[in-house]
Amino acid sequence: MAYAGVSSAADATEGDRSQTAHRLTYVLLGVLAVAMLASLAIGASGTSLWQALWDVARGAELSLRDRVVLFDIRLPRTLMAAAVGAALAVSGAMMQGLFRNPLADPGLIGVSAGAGFGAIVAIVLGGMLPLALSDALGYCLVPVAAFLGSWATTLILYRVSTRKGRTSVATMLLAGIGLGALTGAVSGILIYIADDAQLRTLTFWGMGSVAGATWSKFWTAVPLIAAAILTIPFIARGLNGLALGEAAASHMGIDVQRTKNVAILAVAAAVGAAVAVSGGIGFVGIVVPHLLRLAVGPDHTYLLRNSALLGAALLLVADIISRMIIAPAELPIGIIMAVIGGPFFLWILLRRRGIVDM
Repeated sequence: MAYAGVSSAADATEGDRSQTAHRLTYVLLGVLAVAMLASLAIGASGTSLWQALWDVARGAELSLRDRVVLFDIRLPRTLMAAAVGAALAVSGAMMQGLFRNPLADPGLIGVSAGAGFGAIVAIVLGGMLPLALSDALGYCLVPVAAFLGSWATTLILYRVSTRKGRTSVATMLLAGIGLGALTGAVSGILIYIADDAQLRTLTFWGMGSVAGATWSKFWTAVPLIAAAILTIPFIARGLNGLALGEAAASHMGIDVQRTKNVAILAVAAAVGAAVAVSGGIGFVGIVVPHLLRLAVGPDHTYLLRNSALLGAALLLVADIISRMIIAPAELPIGIIMAVIGGPFFLWILLRRRGIVDM
């Protein structure tokens, strides 16, 4: 289904919408900056960011402990959470634009499951690769495998759910459930044959967390996530046109197939990289675009850009909560997002059926 008024109505209110969207961008930048500072300041070690900044300002040298905590633990974790949040939110917005439904999400329709399956294969069977190939891939093995898994799943979903230029949302969701069940079954077999160390890795990885963030993982994942986000200026107009239908988009001069291909590859890259380094974190791709669509409308020129900012800030806040709620222990961030996203998803369903009008 198309979002009502994506083209003509959006053009009629372009001034109001664009001004609101630009203001919101600055607000979200401020929120993101505050969230990043809070993430750097909060931790179980007792290291104070503000004391460290004061020491640097007056020319004092930071202790080895403070340098390690701030620059080797908290900083990569903060940047990783922001990158993963941006990746999942932008991917959700792209999926919703591609399939023309605000309930579409990489997690709900199986793309995250495909990425997870690829990562599980790499974790459990990676040791069977030839030594030369394993050494060449290094830390890239899991992100590359997750990318291939998410890309293959996204392509299968699109092929199954599209007939004669029309995408069936019901078929897409059912196909996603089927693919999720299939990948889950094969993943279960791999988990069954995994050793104790691999099982521990898979258990915590599946709950979703950025606690194990390192600079190596960050620099492995961020190129794929950045590449997906950088497609925003080139894909926004195409997604706007697709909201009116493929025929209408073609008449507007939009290369429909190119738009689809770019969206599919961008989602696969972003979700694959995000899932590989953070595990299963759901609902970001639903919550963020839906909130922004209420605020700035369905124009993807603004929706995708602001989704990246709000997604990054939201996951940072969720990560901060996960560190504080049972400190000094930590809850997996995937649990926090499920607590936030589950009720929000139900609210969307009830609102669309007219049961609630909030």
